[in-house]
Amino acid sequence: MAATVSLAGFAPASTADRGAVTQPAGGILTAPTRIAHTTAGDIGYREAGTGSPILLIAGHNATMDTWSPAFVDALAAHHQVVVFDNAGVGASAPVSPPTSISAMADRTGALINTLRLHRPTVLGWSMGGMVAQALAVRHPAQVGRLVLAATQAGTGASLPVPPAAAAAADSPDPAVVLSVLFPPDQLAAARSYGASLLQYPNRYGVPAATRADQDTAMAQWMAGQDPAGRDPRRIHVPTLIADGTLDALDPTANDHLLQDSLRDARLRLFPDAGHAFLFQDATAFVPAIEAFTHHDR
Repeated sequence: MAATVSLAGFAPASTADRGAVTQPAGGILTAPTRIAHTTAGDIGYREAGTGSPILLIAGHNATMDTWSPAFVDALAAHHQVVVFDNAGVGASAPVSPPTSISAMADRTGALINTLRLHRPTVLGWSMGGMVAQALAVRHPAQVGRLVLAATQAGTGASLPVPPAAAAAADSPDPAVVLSVLFPPDQLAAARSYGASLLQYPNRYGVPAATRADQDTAMAQWMAGQDPAGRDPRRIHVPTLIADGTLDALDPTANDHLLQDSLRDARLRLFPDAGHAFLFQDATAFVPAIEAFTHHDR
């Protein structure tokens, strides 16, 4: 349930932020937005780096500008990293109604085909992790490995997002949104993340109609009403599940449930970290992804 918000007024944190990673000049911030003309509709995307491909799927109410630039560039040091906008966001055309997690997964699969990515590692954050799971079920030949960050299984057994946390994530106040993405004692990490997003030029948001469609799609997934989510055992690729131990939007019981539901999954929990753990603890999470993508290769 990651959110894209206006972050004016946030200043960079000190260099003591434990999630700080070295960011090269240029990188994803200077990558042009391109349009992939897929069989499932146009998709706006950007890419950085070279090497084995990693596809990043953003969460609810998020654009491709929601990824910390330093996080993307750290991955791009050894990989071709592709970020894109979900259906109905930015330059990406909406899917034919009704919108569902499976429909978004089909659109993602069309992007993989169009860009000729060969069995990429697919990293999905929050709602993006639901899409990643559906992609691995519906298009298994397109996925090499999965990284599921702060997300839930679609079996109907996952604990729901606490209502107060859900309301905070949808707040128009960026300070409120950041407060639910990071633990209270990680203000420096929250400010650093907020400031990093201000570096993107020409920032834009998610239309209200698209947010509503995403809400419905996630609710169906969580209730076990999306066929792609009901049987996680159909996912055969190695999977890394990761989250913060203090995730206010996704209780860690869901991470354990997801691990138990999959054939080949390992779990990594980051202490004193929340829903945005992947940016707060980038210096640990990026090497974990690196080790995972190269295991048994």
